[in-house]
Amino acid sequence: MDQLIEEYIREMKLSAGLGRLRVFAAWDQVSGAASCTLAKYLKNNILYCNISSSALRQQLYYRKAEILHGMNELLKEDNISVKDIVLK
Repeated sequence: MDQLIEEYIREMKLSAGLGRLRVFAAWDQVSGAASCTLAKYLKNNILYCNISSSALRQQLYYRKAEILHGMNELLKEDNISVKDIVLK
């Protein structure tokens, strides 16, 4: 059954969309800023996040390396990695 699901995902070219959703979920989990994140965008393995609070954005900026490491640890089993995080 697992092989059928993996084959279906490959055939339907859904892996990119599912990977993006996993990255967004990892951001929400590791950063703790899901409620203040207005928009998320992933391009070339760089995550762009619009944060509603400038004070929170500054705190996240100082924790960026820690957040990036935590996200990549969560995403490691899916063979997905994020190169950088851009906070706006």
